[in-house]
Amino acid sequence: MAGNVLGGELQTCSTDPMTGFTRNGCCETDAEDAGVHTVCAMVTEEFLRFSAQRGNDLSTPRPEYGFAGLRPGDRWCVCASRWAEALEAGVAPPVVLEATHVRTLDWVDLDDLRRHAATSG
Repeated sequence: MAGNVLGGELQTCSTDPMTGFTRNGCCETDAEDAGVHTVCAMVTEEFLRFSAQRGNDLSTPRPEYGFAGLRPGDRWCVCASRWAEALEAGVAPPVVLEATHVRTLDWVDLDDLRRHAATSG
């Protein structure tokens, strides 16, 4: 099992909606994952707008892919580079650190991730 950014075992990000590059609920990555979908984010309205402006509309349902569309508060494995872009733009969504893959640290500093850590509850 892969590790998370805190050095522990990678936890499940979401199974409803089902997320992950391989759609197993975890933000795992492999050589086929060009986008490196390793950040478990709790998406916000601001991030969904930002992502759509960058050409990745995550809000619109795509039933042909079994994708219902995301709503604010959903957990989703997002690309490490896109989260880094959102951080620079001031719209980075909260992150579930235990479910964020260690490879994220190739793009994002752990301190930035910690500052955006989702609070449980």
